[in-house]
Amino acid sequence: MTHEVTNQAPPRVDVDEYTLNAPLVEAVRAFGAEWADATLRDAGGLVGSGEFQADAERANTHEPVLRTHDRWGRRLDEVEYDPAYHRVIREAVARGAHTSAWLEPMPGSSVARSAMFMLFAQVEPGHACPVSMSHAAIASLHEAPALAAEWLPRLYSRDYDPRLLPAAEKPSALFGMAMTEKQGGSDVRASTTSGEHIGGDEYAITGHKWFCSAPMSDAFLVLAQTRRAGGDEGLSCLLVPRVLPDGTRNAFRIQRLKDKLGNRSNASSEVEFDGTVGSLVGEAGRGIRTIIEMVQRTRLDCVLGTAAGMRQSVAEAVWHARERSAFGRRLVEQPAMTAVLADLALEYEASLLTGLRLAQLFEADASDHDIALRRLATPVAKYWVCKRGPHHAYEALECLGGNGYTEAFPLARRYREQPVMAVWEGSGNVIALDVLRALTREPDVAEAFAEELATTRGASRVLDAHVERTLGLLRSLAGTDTDSAQAQARRLAGDLALAFQGSLMLSHAPHSDAEAFVAARLGDDRGAQYGVLPTGTDATAIVARH
Repeated sequence: MTHEVTNQAPPRVDVDEYTLNAPLVEAVRAFGAEWADATLRDAGGLVGSGEFQADAERANTHEPVLRTHDRWGRRLDEVEYDPAYHRVIREAVARGAHTSAWLEPMPGSSVARSAMFMLFAQVEPGHACPVSMSHAAIASLHEAPALAAEWLPRLYSRDYDPRLLPAAEKPSALFGMAMTEKQGGSDVRASTTSGEHIGGDEYAITGHKWFCSAPMSDAFLVLAQTRRAGGDEGLSCLLVPRVLPDGTRNAFRIQRLKDKLGNRSNASSEVEFDGTVGSLVGEAGRGIRTIIEMVQRTRLDCVLGTAAGMRQSVAEAVWHARERSAFGRRLVEQPAMTAVLADLALEYEASLLTGLRLAQLFEADASDHDIALRRLATPVAKYWVCKRGPHHAYEALECLGGNGYTEAFPLARRYREQPVMAVWEGSGNVIALDVLRALTREPDVAEAFAEELATTRGASRVLDAHVERTLGLLRSLAGTDTDSAQAQARRLAGDLALAFQGSLMLSHAPHSDAEAFVAARLGDDRGAQYGVLPTGTDATAIVARH
């Protein structure tokens, strides 16, 4: 009888991950993408199926393998993925998780694409890296009309072909990027990669990139110090195809794959360029300016990916607690556990609303106000939400007890996955300093942010007091020296983020849930850990909604 399995939760498979996620369904409608409901329901059923979840697990346990040479010693520079990885990314591309917002720029298209992206990233996050970079690269390609005419139809395609072929022989494409180097890291201006002009808009690139994710992508945006006969041009953005038009492989020497903490299904590599051909994107010497809009959109996807991970954590923790009993009651019925689950759910909903409101600011018809707001809201959201991800995953993991700590359950993988969103596209200090940079260089962003917060003025005394303090801190830092302002950059970024989230919760979440969130994060009796909720919070109702 000791081998009879009782009091264990059944596998959480064959569920509709969209319809069961009430906060996501409501937010999609609130932010103008209700027309995508049927498509999102279809995707929710797919990613919640046992087959898809098995592919997600297999893609992470059968990791990419680097093949530098063939048996005769010829360079291959190929990464071999398990077929499960290709099935996952094929389904995401087929449903437009990469570029649908660009292809069909109707009202709500950015929100719909973001919701689709989150559904897939919730179950298998590694493939989301090339999906995100392909989405974001289009912003930079608009700076090069000839390259855009060649590549955009392929990026818009819903087909997926993993083979390395000349662009003319493929109906579809995925993009990556390679910016950081070992001596510079986030300081991309310290790049030593060079590009010598060889005619037209083409350069021969020499250098080494320390991080290049998804190296089997069809093309990459790369930063290099370019030169022409007349002298140095400065740091420029170049498009590097994996295969040249004549069918020969571009020089793209994959030195090794990174042995990462998480994100195991996705290959990240070091790459050497040796006479590698690249074409100029945008204006020579203005590479940062050219690539910055791509960076803004990948930062958006870091927020979305973190929120998607929070949803997986909440869903798995609640599922376990509803099925598991201890000390005479189901775990979900025990007040201490209910409070933890409810708090995790509130954190997820605030992050979801942050991500989709941010996505709304990137719609094709975004106003000047929206553009100003997103310039500040993007680093603010990226800083805070991505910082919250790892702790959130850990607390959810603990809800499963020992099971959560094993690789047989998905939350151990999620715990290892969440930090990548905080590191990718700028770690904490880089992002906090970008908040200061936005405020210094673009004075209208502070006014736009204040106007956003003013939409809920009077709805919460606690939030109003926090907003007043935060805007006061913002004004005071504007008059201090650079070092003093930088020392307070994290405080300001976090305070702005909580003000933004509190306002969004009051606008879109059930009123009692919003009040609980604001009090738990900003109230006088707030706690440092999850599960410390204001007295009187209906934690059971919050958990039921999630």
